[in-house]
Order: sequence, then structure tokens, then C-alpha cells
Amino acid sequence: MFPARPLAARRVAAVTTSLALMAAMALVTCTPGNAAAAANGNRSLAAVLTSDGNNFDHNSRDFDTVTQAVLAVLKAKPNSAVAVLAEGKTRVTAFVPTDAAFRGLVFDLTGKWVKNESKVFAAVASLGIDTVETVLLYHVIAGKTITAAQALKADGAALATAQGGALTVDVLNPISGRIRLQDQDPDDVDPATIPRLLNINKGNQQIAHGINYVLRPANL
Repeated sequence: MFPARPLAARRVAAVTTSLALMAAMALVTCTPGNAAAAANGNRSLAAVLTSDGNNFDHNSRDFDTVTQAVLAVLKAKPNSAVAVLAEGKTRVTAFVPTDAAFRGLVFDLTGKWVKNESKVFAAVASLGIDTVETVLLYHVIAGKTITAAQALKADGAALATAQGGALTVDVLNPISGRIRLQDQDPDDVDPATIPRLLNINKGNQQIAHGINYVLRPANL
């Protein structure tokens, strides 16, 4: 699904990059009733992601690349399941990679360190719309509104994604809220959440948690 990457690049990325993401599909400690009571707002994640002007900038800690990726998929495929991110009345938990996360992905795949965000996005888009769509959906848990506190009680849970793949939750630090996810690429460092970017859009039916790398839905 992705182009082959040099072994050296894989090793460097494993040392220098923490992969990140958290999710929960079958969270036994979060009943539907509790989730509904805590999150009834209808603001969509799409509205949150585009609220900063939706422009590439020099802030590697925000979400311009993933926002542009979502828009690119919906432009090419208006009926894509990615559109759920704009449906505020539909419960969703999404795990959104920062711009730095996508920069790390591009380096890992190509061995080239690209600083300009628009060029990072171009490299991601070059993988093809279908691949970008698959990757995005691997970061989405449909039908659930899962806060960070709830996810921290799901250590060891097996999770299903909107892409059809699977993740496993590994709580690293319940105090800071740091969680690692095991994705479908066994050869790289597994993802971990960014504590200061948890519970984005909390109080609404759609919630997001920031991550510092991109989850892999395949063994690269």
C-alpha cells in the first residue's frame, strides 16, 4: 500500500520518532449511557479542524496536513466514509496526527526530511487518494464518544477501526494520560498519545485525541 522504505530510514525513525494514537471501540468501562450523558453537543470534528483558518503554517503541533488530507479525499470521493467527520450528530472518536507526525511518516517512507508543510502534504497525497482514505479511516472509531479518561481504563482492549483494521491499547502512564497503540505494522515503534492534545472537542458527540505519528494499517 505504501512504497518500500530503506531499512536505514526505518531504524532512524524507530529511534527518533514516537508513533502515536489511541482509540477504543469496545471499551467495557464506557457504557453507551455514560457516553451519551457526557457528550451531547453536535459540533463536528471537521468544524474544529478547519477553525484555525485551514492554512499550512510553521506550527508542527497542529493538524493542517490531516485536515487537507480529509478535504482531498472528500473532493475526490464525496461519498467516502471519511465524511462522518463532518456529521456532528454521529458519534466518532478520531485520533489525529499532528503535522510533525506526517513529516515523520514522509521521512520514514522516503528517507527525506521535508520541513515545508505543503510539501509534506504533497508527499502524502502522492500515495494516492485510496491509500490516504484508508489511512485516515484507520484513525477513526465510529459510533463511540471516548474520552481520554475512559480510554485509560481500557488497557489491553482490542479495538476495531472504521478502516476494518485493528488496534490494541497499551496504557503507558495513567497519570499523564499517555497511551500506546499497537498497529498493523510490527516492525516500527508503536504509537503513543500526546497528553496535552487529548479530548479535543470534548462535550460533543465527536471527540479527538492528538497523536505524534501516523498509524500504519499495513506492514510496511
